[in-house]
Amino acid sequence: MNTLQLGATGPKVSAIGLGCMGMSGMYGPSDRVESIATIHAAMDAGITLLDTGDFYGSGHNEMLIGEALRGLKPSQRDAALLSVKFGAMRDPAGGWVGYDARPAAVKNFATYSLQRLGVDHIDIYRPARLDPNVPIEETVGAIADLVKAGYVRHIGLSEVGSINIRKAAAVHPICDLQIEYSLISRGIEDDILATCRELGIGITAYGVLSRGLISGHWQKDAAGEKDFRAHSPRFQGENVERNLALVEALRKIAEAKGVTVAQIAIAWVAAQGDDIVPLVGARRRSRLDEALGALNVKLGPDDFAAIERAVPKGAAAGDRYAAAQMASLDSESRRA
Repeated sequence: MNTLQLGATGPKVSAIGLGCMGMSGMYGPSDRVESIATIHAAMDAGITLLDTGDFYGSGHNEMLIGEALRGLKPSQRDAALLSVKFGAMRDPAGGWVGYDARPAAVKNFATYSLQRLGVDHIDIYRPARLDPNVPIEETVGAIADLVKAGYVRHIGLSEVGSINIRKAAAVHPICDLQIEYSLISRGIEDDILATCRELGIGITAYGVLSRGLISGHWQKDAAGEKDFRAHSPRFQGENVERNLALVEALRKIAEAKGVTVAQIAIAWVAAQGDDIVPLVGARRRSRLDEALGALNVKLGPDDFAAIERAVPKGAAAGDRYAAAQMASLDSESRRA
């Protein structure tokens, strides 16, 4: 497994990371035993970066990762780099009730995460979204206090636009920005990617398969009622039909190279720069194995041109989130 420097100030991480959100109900039921086995298989393959959020399953995901870590050899456990998002609040029914990134809340959230994960520090700590009621300088300042105290090693951001990236970086070095980036989610290319590169901030790209939509495995109406995708505009009505047509165009290119659709989609993201680390949301070892195969896919100029013709920038039908969630994304605001 190759390693990459995560930004100018961050740790060295595996060239691909494991996003663990889907192991805690966001995409419907998941299997605890298989989830832990998948985390172990990822670590065995050399993946060191494990990404989670304290609100994934309302703490379930962190406890799951903590259990998985306890099942590893000490050397493997020490190699794991934990990236944790905080700030999104939920009610007992699983609903979303806003964001809280006040300094006191930051330290409270971190305390609970350390306990659930069973660790003495968090490698990368980041607010899940910009709290509209709290200046980002205050939020980052609170995380900086945790860095000084040894509870956090590095500070990251998530779904923040250029203006607030600069404000945050003026308070404390930022190692990476976590943001959706895939063949059908390329808004980062407008200005955010350039801002991060100017400031020496790496990118951890989530949604590289657009939550399975461009994996080559998705079928229309496959999302269950409790699956996040059942409420996502890109998975609904005519939108999903148009998006799956893009997938079929991509499939022809993948088959000509002897790889899968998922592998060529992941490889495309990885090829956009050595400052970009794709996060793959595999919930099962079979999907993890497929994703790891993307590391062996080499794309040349002809491949990039063919992919661009098949899936041009802006070709996706529907927004990546429902309207209310899109409104909370600083990265999508006109002033970002």
